[in-house]
Amino acid sequence: MKEGTTVNFDERGLIPVIVQDSTSGEVLMLAYADKEALELTLKKRELYLFSRSRGKLWHKGESSGNLMKVREARLDCDGDALLVMVEPAGPACHTGQRSCFFNILLKGLKGDVTFLGRLGRYLLKRKDANPEESYTARLIAQGRPRIAQKIGEEGVELAIALTQNDREQIIYEASDLLYHLFVGLISSGVSPEEIWRELESRHGKKDI
Repeated sequence: MKEGTTVNFDERGLIPVIVQDSTSGEVLMLAYADKEALELTLKKRELYLFSRSRGKLWHKGESSGNLMKVREARLDCDGDALLVMVEPAGPACHTGQRSCFFNILLKGLKGDVTFLGRLGRYLLKRKDANPEESYTARLIAQGRPRIAQKIGEEGVELAIALTQNDREQIIYEASDLLYHLFVGLISSGVSPEEIWRELESRHGKKDI
């Protein structure tokens, strides 16, 4: 932690920890940490928490294998809550769900804003699948020239849809282009995070 940074633990010696997927931005869970758990998290760059039900230190994923590699940790303005961005090895929830927040009380979103990042992670896994069973694996196996061709084709089709102002076709072709763009990045070993970093550097953090 930066010198002079004060972490304000509550009367129980705990601080709430919001855990977020560093790739998709999806909120995975809310847990608590004590001083020891926080120190281990920062030192080992893996998520450590304090289990209130068991009353002891908790290395997240130690028994399930779904460890969480810590990419970044932030303290809120009052110093009494943590935001930890992680790279999860598997589901965050003990139920097997990707996120603990799967019970919907009020539905209104027509498309999850975190899906793009989750799609990138899913496609990264699919690249090693059987090409006969996976279009993604088959496309990657055909090589970058073929992928580049598909990106070009989808880009042209999107441009035509935009020119014709065909809303449904714009959505359809933009989805195709984003998918093939992801496949192209994966085949070249470029992560979405590198693209976000480049975009951020062009605009400056103060403008975002």
